[in-house]
Amino acid sequence: MKHGKRSLAALALAWLLSAGLVHADTGEMIKRSFCVFDPIGSNGPLFNVMKSARPTAMGWGVDLEMRAYTDEKIAAEEFKAGQCDSVLLTGTRAREFNSFTGSIEALGALTSEPQMRILLQTLAQPSAASLLKRENYEVAGILPAGSIYLFIRDRKVDTVEELQGKKIATLDYDNAAVTMVRHVGASVVGANSANFAGKFNNGSVDLAYAPAVAYTPLELYKGVNPGGGVFAYKLAQMTFQIIHHADRFPEGYGDKVRGYAFSRVDEAYELIKAAEKEIPQASWMHPTEQQVREYDQMLREVRLALREEGTYDARALKLMRAIRCKDDPTRAECAIAAE
Repeated sequence: MKHGKRSLAALALAWLLSAGLVHADTGEMIKRSFCVFDPIGSNGPLFNVMKSARPTAMGWGVDLEMRAYTDEKIAAEEFKAGQCDSVLLTGTRAREFNSFTGSIEALGALTSEPQMRILLQTLAQPSAASLLKRENYEVAGILPAGSIYLFIRDRKVDTVEELQGKKIATLDYDNAAVTMVRHVGASVVGANSANFAGKFNNGSVDLAYAPAVAYTPLELYKGVNPGGGVFAYKLAQMTFQIIHHADRFPEGYGDKVRGYAFSRVDEAYELIKAAEKEIPQASWMHPTEQQVREYDQMLREVRLALREEGTYDARALKLMRAIRCKDDPTRAECAIAAE
């Protein structure tokens, strides 16, 4: 457990300390609030690491007032109400502020680290800046958190058919997840990022989904053991995103944070790989190639449906399809311009 926390903390620490190499612009110091979601609160690894960003932000002319939130929903609502100048949220929760970057976590849209790297590099270009702003909301940083997997209490549940009737801890504010769970005939059990692990570990649900970086810190092994497993199919790519009210920060502040976030992607992925190695080999459940093709097709159909109803940004899906096809031109979908 401690090692996992260190990994998560180190991931953010490396990123933030690197940003500290930037020297201060001359000018007046301004005070701004930074609301940080951390399930553990002010003693949690994310919040403590974010506190170390304060000197860095001061170097950019911004004195940050740090606030910890164990409830991600409240953090998002207070940011929306203008009570927080900036906020750290998961990508799914951040979708309401920017549908383009919120669609990075679209089901099956990115299936590998190389694909995610291409996307992050693309969004780090100045030409992409317009995609990162909606009204006065600006995405000021994106940090990869790894692939999202299904965690299963009974490893006999290893096909879509066997998911029918099973209870899945589902982020009830995430329309995409609710749609997917219902699509496979499973039962939605409402959860949030702070309590889904507890529901899984105490047996209130049969399955949960999360990235590997959550396995040790949230003790998901308690739900996996002794008879469960981790299904090694990548459902989506999780991110942490910093959003701010653009008019409350100096010109170019967002560019600086985004640039340094991208420069630390290599270290982020080293820590994600370390977290995945913490899951015992015996716990991984590997789908067949035929299953992977079938699941890819199923997620594609759900993605298109969610695009049509406005959950996913069509521009983001189109870009990610192009990235998938650049990475693997032999994919069947590359001959169909439907996304």
